[in-house]
Amino acid sequence: MAQPSILLTGATGCIGGRLLQALEARGDAVRCMTRHPAALAAQVGPRTGVVFGDCLDPASLAEPCTAIDTAYYLVHSMGGTADFAARDRAAARHFGAAARAAGVRRIVYVGGLGAAAGLSRHLRSRHETGDVLRQSGVPVIKFRSGIVLGPGSLSFELIRALVERLPAMLCPSWVRTPTQPIALADLVAYLVAVLDHPPGASRRFDVGGADVVSYDAIMREYARQRGLRRWLIPVPLLTPRLSSLWLGLTTPVYARVGRELVDGLRTATVVEDDAARTAFPIRPLGLQRAIARAIEEEDEAFTAQRWSAAALAAGTALRWGGTRVRSRLVDSRAVDLPVAPAAAFAPIRRIGGDNGWYYGDWLWRLRGLVDRLAGGVGLGRGRRDGEHLAAGDTFDCWRVETCEPDERLRLAAEMKLPGRGWLDFEVAPREEGASTVRQTAVFDARGVWGRCYWHLLYPVHALLFAGLLRAIARRATGGNRDAVEQASR
Repeated sequence: MAQPSILLTGATGCIGGRLLQALEARGDAVRCMTRHPAALAAQVGPRTGVVFGDCLDPASLAEPCTAIDTAYYLVHSMGGTADFAARDRAAARHFGAAARAAGVRRIVYVGGLGAAAGLSRHLRSRHETGDVLRQSGVPVIKFRSGIVLGPGSLSFELIRALVERLPAMLCPSWVRTPTQPIALADLVAYLVAVLDHPPGASRRFDVGGADVVSYDAIMREYARQRGLRRWLIPVPLLTPRLSSLWLGLTTPVYARVGRELVDGLRTATVVEDDAARTAFPIRPLGLQRAIARAIEEEDEAFTAQRWSAAALAAGTALRWGGTRVRSRLVDSRAVDLPVAPAAAFAPIRRIGGDNGWYYGDWLWRLRGLVDRLAGGVGLGRGRRDGEHLAAGDTFDCWRVETCEPDERLRLAAEMKLPGRGWLDFEVAPREEGASTVRQTAVFDARGVWGRCYWHLLYPVHALLFAGLLRAIARRATGGNRDAVEQASR
């Protein structure tokens, strides 16, 4: 493998993960520094190396910084502790010293927009981190960005959670604060474009999208694209502090970091100069296209998602209703079978149409009738081929989205739903002559009614999905009772 000249920190984060994909797509040799190398190593390409490094442990930074030209510093501690600002300053100081000692030619850093006066703790920490890096003596290219619109971005996920969960929102005056949000893809494009510029003195570039808008406008546009009707009610007495407490009640998963983000919403975050526009051949998207792109990217990521115990562990286990993975609700179960993948996949590729659904057919027929009464397709569509399926085929109330023989069948629901649904079957080999079948139902709930639908019908869905997997196991093994008894785990 070629000796990397690029060091990437924060590769497990939203921006860092997308940047790694872009660098690998260019064919660059990259070295990723992380505190958990084993977890990241399985996710990177063949030209990417993974090494241990902890910015709060100065002794661990010498090896990662060796023979590096450009180091991307995408580390922050806001989600870790209450004293994140002090940790961020220490981490930047240690990294800057190690970079200088190793002869790194430049550090690329992403901070936040906003005038220095009156900044929140979060935005002030972002500014201070850039200053500390520059004090190391290594030239720093600092990008100051507005909120990032893309899956995984804290700001985007917070906006999404509020709009999806609350039909009506009490909105203080700060929702009209001007901001210049940038699409995640555009921010990553700027970070990649730096590599085509020769190292030199420290520079600062303000980057944002094509539109200056309010947070109110962002929430309304997201709601419009999701087909949600939302009422935003102005309440002038609701301060950022009270807003953050209310946020902790309505969206507790974002309570800690959300309060820091909300406190910064009173500060205008708009581009102050056009140096980035003249230095880079990038024309950022406007608000409407940026939100559409974020939704499209999440759809693409879920289409490529391979479900496993590790993938599910990355989500949030719910007391009722399976697992939440970002905005999706997931029910996943698996069975180990003493048969080869081809035999395990055979009943899966034959499912539906005249072959039926193996378990609870009367419930499937009832659901089809309800769908027809609601104006949907019902279960009247048969299969074109009783033995084989291909991407694009339609049968019953499903469309085949992906079909990889003996490996995977992914079905997209075309019934009337308050959201979007998928049923995914994956078959993976184990030891000689054995395999694992994983069946996963995914639901992208649209608003409050979508979530109510999922949770209210969860007992029926759990019964059907568990019975379907047992029936698949029974057919794959020729009725092997031992295999069927442990069909859900």
